[in-house]
Amino acid sequence: MRKSYLNPQRKAFVILHFLIFSLFFLNLQNARAADGKTLFKQNCATCHKPSDEKLTGPGLKGVLGRIPGGDWKYKWVHNSAAMIKSGDAYALKVFKENGDVQMTAQPQLTNEDIDAILKYADAGDVPVGQVKKVDDTLDKAPVETGLDPFWVLLAVVAVLIVLTMVLRSTKRSLKNVLNEKQGHAPEPDRSIWESFKYWCENNKRMVAVIILFFVCVGVKTCWYTVKDIGVYQGYHPDQPIKFSHKIHAGDNGIQCVYCHSGAEKSKTAGVPSVNICMNCHKGIKETANAGSKEEIAKIYAAAGFDPKTGTYSGIEKPILWNKVHVLPDFVYFPHSQHVMVGKVECETCHGDVKKMTTVEQFSPLTMGWCINCHRTTEVKMEGNKYYDDLHAKLKEKYKGQPITVANMGGLDCAKCHY
Repeated sequence: MRKSYLNPQRKAFVILHFLIFSLFFLNLQNARAADGKTLFKQNCATCHKPSDEKLTGPGLKGVLGRIPGGDWKYKWVHNSAAMIKSGDAYALKVFKENGDVQMTAQPQLTNEDIDAILKYADAGDVPVGQVKKVDDTLDKAPVETGLDPFWVLLAVVAVLIVLTMVLRSTKRSLKNVLNEKQGHAPEPDRSIWESFKYWCENNKRMVAVIILFFVCVGVKTCWYTVKDIGVYQGYHPDQPIKFSHKIHAGDNGIQCVYCHSGAEKSKTAGVPSVNICMNCHKGIKETANAGSKEEIAKIYAAAGFDPKTGTYSGIEKPILWNKVHVLPDFVYFPHSQHVMVGKVECETCHGDVKKMTTVEQFSPLTMGWCINCHRTTEVKMEGNKYYDDLHAKLKEKYKGQPITVANMGGLDCAKCHY
């Protein structure tokens, strides 16, 4: 019988395919390990953290050393309610330790997916929703400073004074030389004050014009100083917590009414309670911004929340926010009427808050500013059947003209003062 064997070319072919298969298998294993983090974020990050910290559910660091072996982990992830109902001792223990909250069933995950997730979480990682603190050493680097502008200005003034005195003395000397040639008496040696009085006596019209100019400037300055009393445009006080609207409303796209829900329902927009903050920051304990952990800790202190155990102590401390926008007590301004009926955007009065780190008063909020808005803002007629008859009459009265708030009585004193 003929002996079979592989020729050298075929042997090389088989070995090459074996190596390719081995590399593919190793890459598949690495990909599965890498997928564990992705799968965790997609399916588990809402309730768990890959650390010792508790969220809605327990932290999963070291979880493989705590749970029973065998198929328990697959049964628990696929249907925790059934495990609890069956009376499984460890399932009941986890259920009770986490406030009788059942874990959401995840039947779509395969056993391999669960193994990858638990392998990733068991090792621990930077908690999801948190990142390592940004190195702020560059911000603390010494800043090179130039010359103080005050001393530069003082030196320039001193040089000008000396130059003026030299030129004045030179002018007097040349004038006396000319007077001597022409046979006139030399000019007397006057002091600076005597020279000033001599000039004023011989230039009375010019003096009168200069005095009138300074009187007008002074009156104008006094008028605008008095007029701006109580107007705090640009005012941006420091707050007890460094809350950035740029990060929340700008970068993360949180709508204004999520925190200031009163803007759609009542006269005032309202300052959100700390419970609104805790909706997100119960899980987000630190961000990429330097100092965020310390600021978020202030929220926890105000809510009486312990981030390590995920429990509330019941001892709350109110946050003493500094009010930015203040209208006089005799002014009635309803947010709901402007936001819901008038469809006025928040940015109209408050500016582009999405770009503000510290919120400031964008508009002057004076009576003239409000009246000008009423004169130029057109009323939105559509979608409000309650006012159909009134709107029809206004359209007939102001044919071809834009119907503004002023046309509807928006300039009456009693609209805002009563």
